[in-house]
This record gives sequence, C-alpha cells and structure tokens, in this order.
Amino acid sequence: MDLPRIGFIGLGVMGSPMAGHLARAGYPLTVHDVDASKAEAVAAEHQGVRIAPDPRSVAEAADIVITMLPSGEYVHEVALGDAGLIEGFSPGSLLLDTSSCEPWLTVRTAAALAGVGVDMVDAPVSGALMGARAAELVFMVGGAADAVERVAPLLELLGKQSFHLGPVGAGHAMKCINNMITAMTFMATAEGLAVGARFGLDPDVMTDVLNVSTGMSWISQTHIKQRITNRAFDDPFKLALMVKDIGIAMELAAREELSLPLSNRGHELWASAGHAADEGASISEMVRWLEHETGVQIGGEPS
Repeated sequence: MDLPRIGFIGLGVMGSPMAGHLARAGYPLTVHDVDASKAEAVAAEHQGVRIAPDPRSVAEAADIVITMLPSGEYVHEVALGDAGLIEGFSPGSLLLDTSSCEPWLTVRTAAALAGVGVDMVDAPVSGALMGARAAELVFMVGGAADAVERVAPLLELLGKQSFHLGPVGAGHAMKCINNMITAMTFMATAEGLAVGARFGLDPDVMTDVLNVSTGMSWISQTHIKQRITNRAFDDPFKLALMVKDIGIAMELAAREELSLPLSNRGHELWASAGHAADEGASISEMVRWLEHETGVQIGGEPS
C-alpha cells in the first residue's frame, strides 16, 4: 500500500526531528517554515524532502499536513489565511495539528476546514525535545474516530503512546491542563528546594529524596539536577510558551465558569518570571527569578 503524502509546517525544536522520522520512514514529505533555513536544513539532511514556498503549496502536495506551531493563532492563519492550507487542500485531505493551541480556536479552524471537506485532528504532545528526537512523544488526541484512525500510523511512528480524548479541541484542552499542572509542580518543587537550601540541606540530596518519596514528579526526575543545581538552565522549552499554555488553561477554566485559585496565582507568578527573563528564555529561568525573589540559590557554587 502506498504511503500517504505528508506535509509538515513548523520546523523548530520539535518539528525538525519529527519531520526527520517521517522522511526516514519513507513518507513522501513536503516541508515549509517561515524561516526558510530550517526547511533547507531538513531537506539537506533527508533525501527526497521537498520545500514548499507557502502553506497552500504544502497542501497541494500532501494528503495529510502536520503543523507544529507556537499557538492556535498561527495554526489558524496557516490554515485559513492568504496562501493558506485551505486554498491548496483537496476534499478528503486532513490537517493534523500537533501544536499547543487554544481549544476554541482549534474548533473554529476545524469548522472552516470541514466546510471544504477537510478533516482536522488535534494531537499536541508531551515529551519535549528528548521525546521528539527519540520518537517517544505522548499524543493527546481530539477528533472524529475515523480521522484519528487515519493518522494513527503517524502517531505510532512519532510517539510511544496516544490517547483519544474526544472531539476536535479535546487534545488541546488536555495539553494546556497538563502544562498547567507541570508548571505548578515546578514552582512548588523549586520553592521547597529553596526552603531546604536556606536551612542548609543539599538540593541534590533533597531531589534524591523526592524521587523516592511522594514529592516525586517529572520535574524532580528530569529537571532539577539536569538543569538547575548544575546551573545549566538550558531546557529548550521556552518560558514564554509555558506562560502562554497556563493562560490557555486559565481561559478554558473561565469559559467553563470555574475558579482555580492556586493556578490563577501561579499564572501570575509565572508571568512575573517571564517579564523578568530575557526574550527566548528557557522555562528553567523561572528558578533564577525565584532565587532573586527569595535570596536563596538552589545548588551550584555560591554566586
């Protein structure tokens, strides 16, 4: 059976390795990025990859187009704007959006595409750069059952697990909730380590304790020693994107008429950390902000 033709738009930290897996698996691949050098780099690394000048041209060359973009506004524009996907899609095509987006914008985008006979599946990811490189992402999926079944081979290639959560928009709802929980856990963990460090405890040993105790989390297992106590502060996920994702979760809660006092306050604190950080700062820089606020350094040699 012939493999479907794939288009890929958004070749950043996550998109480039994802596109690479598709190319190596033999999928006919057409790529586009607003930064042409990124598309050129993918094409140079993988034989047979075509570069398209705009989203419309990607859609004309593909049966399924995958997007990995910074927000739902970018996806909406790529899909429906000038020279957008909708101008190049044929009826029966499909948009698979793996970005972290506003669920309500996803529903609007999907409705517009449905009007021309194009399906949409939202499948944002967890797993960060490591998961993208290792093809071990976790996909949170929203869409009609037949459309989700159609993209299942792609999700299996790019990830280790996928969860179908409901109709279009459900995946993006789950993603912002996941990141909201991660953000609150990260800040709570950093505050706990600051208290211990002030008292004289070794943050690395504290992290060891957390990792075999009830305070264990993805943050304690993969972030504290790897990014914070060694003073690397180099997680590729951007602080501004985390603030954005928490904000999406807060807006979703507001639309559902829910008050979330802890997360609302956490959003304010994360936003403060974002304002204090340089443009393009890693989420790890939240801890530098906390250190400044508390006057306590977490790990490393005293500054």
